[in-house]
Amino acid sequence: MTWVLALILLPLVGALVLCGLRKNDRTAMAVGLAFSIVEFLLMIPMWATYHPSGDRLQQTTSMDWIPTFGIHIAFGIDGIALIMIAVITFLVPIVIGALGTADKLPEGRSVGGYLALILVQQALTIAVFAAIDVFLFYVLFEIMLIPMYFLIGGYGGANRQYAAVKFFLYSFLGGLIMLASAIGAYSISSDKLGKGTFDWATLVTVVRDAPTGTQIWLFLGFFLAFAIKAPLVPFHTWLPDAAGEAPIGVAVLIVGVLDKVGTFGFLRYCLPMFPAASKTLAPLVLILAVIGVLYGSILAAGQQDMKRFVAYVSIAHFGFIALGIFAFTQQATVGSVTYMLNHSLATGMLIVVLGLVIARGGSTRISDYGGMYKVTPLLGGMLLIAGLSTLSLPGTNSFVSEFLVLLGSFETQPVYAILASVGMVLAAAYVLWLYQRVMTGPVRGNALVGAGGGPGTAIAPELGAKKTIRDLGAKELAILVPMVVLIIGLGFYPKPVLDTVGPSVQATLSAVQGGH
Repeated sequence: MTWVLALILLPLVGALVLCGLRKNDRTAMAVGLAFSIVEFLLMIPMWATYHPSGDRLQQTTSMDWIPTFGIHIAFGIDGIALIMIAVITFLVPIVIGALGTADKLPEGRSVGGYLALILVQQALTIAVFAAIDVFLFYVLFEIMLIPMYFLIGGYGGANRQYAAVKFFLYSFLGGLIMLASAIGAYSISSDKLGKGTFDWATLVTVVRDAPTGTQIWLFLGFFLAFAIKAPLVPFHTWLPDAAGEAPIGVAVLIVGVLDKVGTFGFLRYCLPMFPAASKTLAPLVLILAVIGVLYGSILAAGQQDMKRFVAYVSIAHFGFIALGIFAFTQQATVGSVTYMLNHSLATGMLIVVLGLVIARGGSTRISDYGGMYKVTPLLGGMLLIAGLSTLSLPGTNSFVSEFLVLLGSFETQPVYAILASVGMVLAAAYVLWLYQRVMTGPVRGNALVGAGGGPGTAIAPELGAKKTIRDLGAKELAILVPMVVLIIGLGFYPKPVLDTVGPSVQATLSAVQGGH
């Protein structure tokens, strides 16, 4: 059994165990956390045994599924998939550890059921990143919507049903369109090889030589599915609702991992399988990317809800990632891939810290807070670190990625790079604006000194004077400190990640440049 298979199967076993603990919340927490930590520990030898200079796909395993149509249950990883699998194994223990502090479930909901869905989501997401059969990828792409639908719809806020249905329908529709393109690619392989296949490596060598017009139609099917998932403007509208209504831990998974499936899909499927279409349609994608950077930044600055604020910040960051991918340079694409990792860490920490703020004040509205640093200096410091990473301050992990994206994009797309760089200025504005309003000045706001709130707030009556607001405890610091270590560590020493993804990026770009 490969490490990849172990990482897929272990969370499923954990989910089955947790289903038997639905009436014992404390035991369920311990069991869920134990399984997630073991999962992270299993990822370490997988990373250690991966050789960046070796074969493009490693840790491969394959078995027949539907032989008549050349469909296999096949998994393998490259450097890009590896870092995304690593980040989800890191974030899930954070999500579980935050339950009860930054995250609280609705009354009547069991911890065991919630954590079982989290572990199923983890297993399916890892499987999506590792799938090397296109049909298997499609099936997993659709199935992974199910646990997330129940996590949002069963454990979210007041409008959770609307948000869950919107999320599901958007992504499901995109997946169906992708299936049509996958069948088209299968037909091309059948015509050229005499027998159709969904094997990714084979399709890359066969479909990339198809006429440009054919490639464009097939590209669009995959691209639409991934643009929705990413989320790329104008296909983004599901994200603010989903992230705004989801529990804090689920929001971490949505903006930290789930939407990376979209940008991963650009790199794994759109570019190498349809190189001519990728180059032909790149100007359109670049326009959407720059619009996303500016649009997301402007709307983030105007948000009053903390969770929706993070959603629009993510939309802006995904514009940077798409810009780097479709600039077709080594530096820009490496920057985009590392941005996928670093965005997960920075935004994941930002959501958790804001969840701790919301848990103390009982409101998601920014205007209900003020001067909180005077009462909770440790929490204020953690929010500052998360914010500085989000705005890509030098010395934090995100700076390396954003710098590489802009530097590499400027070589081939100087106009788009210059326009996107405005987003860096806007990022500083909206992050510092958030921090100023929540943390600085005199202690104020209904969440800290009042007993009531405005529309959409949920202020607990027992939260009266500011003295009732406590600072971070040992458990909360144990959740946040590892994230701080990675944010600062990768800011000063990103070499392990750059070395891991570099050869995979080079192979992807070589496929694009050598295409029809």
